[in-house]
Amino acid sequence: MAAIERQLAVQGLLLRGGFDFDRHETAPPALSGKPARAVLLVGNSGGAFWPHFDAWRAEQPTNLADPLDTWSRLVIGAVAEAISVRAVSPSDRPFLPFQQWAMRAEGLRPSPLGLLMHPDFGLWHAYRGALLFDHPLGLPAAPATEHLCDSCVTQPCRKACPVHAHDGAKFRYNECLGFLRSSSSDHCMRGGCLDRNACPYGLAYRYPLPMQAFLMAAFAR
Repeated sequence: MAAIERQLAVQGLLLRGGFDFDRHETAPPALSGKPARAVLLVGNSGGAFWPHFDAWRAEQPTNLADPLDTWSRLVIGAVAEAISVRAVSPSDRPFLPFQQWAMRAEGLRPSPLGLLMHPDFGLWHAYRGALLFDHPLGLPAAPATEHLCDSCVTQPCRKACPVHAHDGAKFRYNECLGFLRSSSSDHCMRGGCLDRNACPYGLAYRYPLPMQAFLMAAFAR
């Protein structure tokens, strides 16, 4: 485990917990083609990976589609190859239940924005891939974590968006996307999602502005 953590840390990524699959549950195939027996999630907290990704991106063709996906696959794939396991990505088809895996691995729950709320990182974290093992790892169950949204009385994350994209029931995707593609969205496109930035938690891990602008541009496309 420590060797995996060291290899990921070189690129600003980290292990985000994991668990053993129960024998009776349906699991995706591991490297052998048999159902995986364990999974380790890989992701980021804050923008630690951004300088590494940005330097790599500067050397790629400007028209490269989905550069962050590509970079993540390369980095996590290299780790998987080194230890003879299978790497998977959140963008793989058919989609794998990454959010359910994350809740199970780290004991997290969704915020009103749908993003998982972390007790330390707030909303400034993500899952970039996972490693699937042919054997169980004997991982302990995730400890219960405080869900910060439960004690957040004002919930400013529901009030900052100019088109009220997060109405408390669902993400109003079309309204958000339509606004981002309009001439009025310059602040969002440069400074990131206003609702996400309004959250008072995990501020030390807030993504740098160039990273937020990149993610917003990728979403708007």
